[in-house]
Amino acid sequence: MGMDRREFLKIAGWSALLGLGAKSAFEFLAPGEVDASLQPAPLVGKKWGMGIDVTKIDEAVMDACIKACHRLYNVPNMGDPKVELKWIWKETYEHAFPGQEHEYVAEQFHGQNFLVLCNHCTNPPCCRACPTKATWKREDGIVMMDMHRCIGCRFCMAACPYGARSFNWGDPRRAPKELNPDFPTNRELPTRSKGVVEKCQFCAERLAKGQIPACVEAGNAVSPNALVFGDLDVADSDIRKVLRTRYSIRRKPELGTGPNVYYII
Repeated sequence: MGMDRREFLKIAGWSALLGLGAKSAFEFLAPGEVDASLQPAPLVGKKWGMGIDVTKIDEAVMDACIKACHRLYNVPNMGDPKVELKWIWKETYEHAFPGQEHEYVAEQFHGQNFLVLCNHCTNPPCCRACPTKATWKREDGIVMMDMHRCIGCRFCMAACPYGARSFNWGDPRRAPKELNPDFPTNRELPTRSKGVVEKCQFCAERLAKGQIPACVEAGNAVSPNALVFGDLDVADSDIRKVLRTRYSIRRKPELGTGPNVYYII
């Protein structure tokens, strides 16, 4: 801090004399550091993944997850499924798992909706396809999307085999009436941008605040333990414990992308 012990004691003494207290002395010496120390520690992982327990998920749980995500990220309802923005949505078993040829499993889940989102693949083809690096994979495995760097070429959409990316065709001012002022974080763009690609980012902003993804929090509030989020590289993490004891499937694993969203059946 560039201050010796004598100078520190002098300032602390004046603070006590003026009735400011020791805390104020520290705040004077390092403004903002005390408040920062009170903030929750960010969630840190090497390979984030999600487990969705199909036996505990119903329409009410899925609706809660979708509503929480859309409210947090101001995802608008464009009123037309052809141009809808999909961060997290419902998909029938036949469309979500076309590679699952087990006829009896198909019989059990025939016509049933599944909650789907970006799989945050271990080997994401979308990142390789993007010419501007607007989408990239973080060290913790989250596949990010910078909507301000995106040029709208849609190469990433063509590369993604899960339909987990959406192109914003509509007016950027069309959004929910009650906006979340914290998104997007770029204050120069207070509303969505037209002509860019959007997607789920595993609530990276919430992880930085020590919070789990919004969909997990909202879904578990309706049906406890319906969704689990954790570090797949940690053997005793909650998600690894579930995957170790329950059978699970993934979307199109035969493509070699290594999806990190597991469906526990």
